[in-house]
Amino acid sequence: MRSQAKDIKAAILAVLIVVGFCVHSNKAAAAGNKVLTVAGGCFWCVESDFESVKGVAEVVSGFTGGSLKNPTYKDVVRGGTGHYEAVQITYDPGQVNAGQLLELFFRSIDPTDSGGQFCDRGDSYRTAIFVSDPEDRKYAEMAKAEAEMALGQKIVTPILPEKTFYKAEDYHQDYYKGKKLVVTRFGLKRQSEAYKRYRSACGRDARVRQLWGETAPFAGKH
Repeated sequence: MRSQAKDIKAAILAVLIVVGFCVHSNKAAAAGNKVLTVAGGCFWCVESDFESVKGVAEVVSGFTGGSLKNPTYKDVVRGGTGHYEAVQITYDPGQVNAGQLLELFFRSIDPTDSGGQFCDRGDSYRTAIFVSDPEDRKYAEMAKAEAEMALGQKIVTPILPEKTFYKAEDYHQDYYKGKKLVVTRFGLKRQSEAYKRYRSACGRDARVRQLWGETAPFAGKH
């Protein structure tokens, strides 16, 4: 009976979330493109994932959440800046809404890990959702609650106030499909091949599949 009650609560919550997101999406559609800022570990991977989503116009890799102005990649990975590796997702709310994007986001990360993501450890690789107003926070909280219920584990991904977003260096943008030759631990590789090797070795897709199973939207598609 407890299991049935839990399933019913989950179903009701999911319906309320869908209805809420649809209303939110209809209001937003008239305003043009919107931006969602999230941190999901390596920004190359998050950029690669979300640029494949219909309705997403652009994904930009960068840094946010910290105090250092105009940080470089080396500044952030060195630590002490407070910044996260993050992405800004520009999307058309007439084709995809914030709720759908956040559902994809939670199912593309390990939201139970507070120390980083997969092989990337440290504060800059933690997960987070950044919101700009009370309405955005409400939808982020609804998506987090739905994901926690679906996963059946405590989610540690925080919902934080939006701060200045700093675009990362040009060579980080669209790294996953770059053609430039780079030196890696796998030898001299084009960026696109280096990215695939890194993603596989880091165990991102394996861990996401372990957590989310068939609902993991991007695992194994790279």
